[in-house]
Amino acid sequence: MASERRIRVLIVDDHDLFREGLRQLIETDESIAVVGEAATGQEAVQLVERLHPDVVLMDINMPGMDGIRATEAIAQRFRDVHVIMLTMYDDEEYVLHAIRAGARSYLVKNSKPDELLRAIHVAAEGGATIDPDLAPILMREYQRLLAKAPTRGQELSDRELTMLRLLAQGYSNKQIADALRLAESTVKNNLSALFQKLGVRDRTQAVIYAISHGLVPRPTDAPRR
Repeated sequence: MASERRIRVLIVDDHDLFREGLRQLIETDESIAVVGEAATGQEAVQLVERLHPDVVLMDINMPGMDGIRATEAIAQRFRDVHVIMLTMYDDEEYVLHAIRAGARSYLVKNSKPDELLRAIHVAAEGGATIDPDLAPILMREYQRLLAKAPTRGQELSDRELTMLRLLAQGYSNKQIADALRLAESTVKNNLSALFQKLGVRDRTQAVIYAISHGLVPRPTDAPRR
């Protein structure tokens, strides 16, 4: 509907043609608006402060401040801004650095157009998208990091376990609120408390924690693209 607020997106990439292609793709979805473009990480941080986008599409390899450092700066200062790392790199080192920096979603540049648009919508609703081919990398890392506290899941309440399982299914805060008949603000507060209890920073890390500890089904049998 025309009265609905459009999702505000900032595109960050040092290649003019790629930015233009992304803009043209995004503008096919009337519910999304490109509010700005940046060619460097430093410029991205400045534009986030000035434009307050909902979602940032972030490249990794850029001159000066790269996408990893820019993501870290944005995650620390603007917690409501969702960074989607959109890059040609599917190397384990890049993926882990991006997630540790605060990227909540990670897609490679050969993702299908509808996958990118869907990821933007999911991000705007508070969800996260990880390229399925990259999930094993994240699982291995968080299994290693969280092995020191293998019994934390046993301390969770029934509601916390339910929320964790809904997160793993890709539910947004609103969808969780509807499923549990709670106010969306209550869900947001409960998730913040849950993340703190688990010792994780965001919903992506929470889902990987849940998979690592057997609290949700392990996606090992999912078909690869």
